[in-house]
Amino acid sequence: MLAERGHRVLVRSREPAERTTSAVAGALWWPYRIRPENRVGDWSLESFAVYEELAGRPEETGVRMVEGVHEGGRLDGLGAWAAGVPGLRAATAAECQSGEGLWARLPLIDMPSHLRWLRGRLAAAGGTVVPGTVTSLAELADPVNPVNPVGRARVVVNCTGLGARDLVPDPAVRPVSGQLVLVENPGVDTWYTGPESAGGSAYFFPQPGRLVLGGTAREDDWSTEPDPAVAEAIVRRCAAVRPEIADARVLGHRVGLRPVRDAVRLERVRLPGGGTVVHHYGHGGAGVTVAWGCAREAADLVEADTV
Repeated sequence: MLAERGHRVLVRSREPAERTTSAVAGALWWPYRIRPENRVGDWSLESFAVYEELAGRPEETGVRMVEGVHEGGRLDGLGAWAAGVPGLRAATAAECQSGEGLWARLPLIDMPSHLRWLRGRLAAAGGTVVPGTVTSLAELADPVNPVNPVGRARVVVNCTGLGARDLVPDPAVRPVSGQLVLVENPGVDTWYTGPESAGGSAYFFPQPGRLVLGGTAREDDWSTEPDPAVAEAIVRRCAAVRPEIADARVLGHRVGLRPVRDAVRLERVRLPGGGTVVHHYGHGGAGVTVAWGCAREAADLVEADTV
């Protein structure tokens, strides 16, 4: 967004996009494990509108509009943002096993494809991606030059997710791990999410070439190693909803660490040695859901500093 507004943008990243947490995400649009509620709704709906437009080119962008059911969900349990979701309604008995749930047609994003598209869009706007580990925000700041040849900048946007815990440092950001199982799709063309319990939840998302099964939400768990017993339980819970999943061939396993915080940190801060940081992290389990709304606000904060 900054590059397309005409700013010189250089992205520093320890990992390539395909090895980040974003690449693991099941990526169904829905405000999940993110606060503050009074801001999340606007960010989410702004992003929804962008994804609706991108869904017109799914092969290019990786975004599709897909129908599905949130079992156990109730309209009166949602925030004001729900009124802005076209067609969101109570599920019928035929659509929901328990008889109570929500039906919706929502953006579902194939993240490997979407990340490639985003990288190409950044490059087309003149942005540059440079690999490298950042150990200090101050080392990136140059209070004079917009972006200089050695990779320092007048404004640094800190989008480090869970890495902000050490980099800022901010102990308020912590991991909530999610394990997924990828299987051959036995013919499922709708998404599903079930209620959470102590043992985990059941959800599945039909993505190109695979069905993504989940999942878990283990707080303060730093492990990214898949647990075979957890994987078996995930398949079992999903097969209880769609029996054909039980015999689907397993293609792989994934674990991602959601960067959860009591509230998203989106603010501009002056560095002691000069320069500015726009902190932009703590999006929990809804990074994709709020991506475009948060990016617009972050870009506005950068421009407020540079005008």
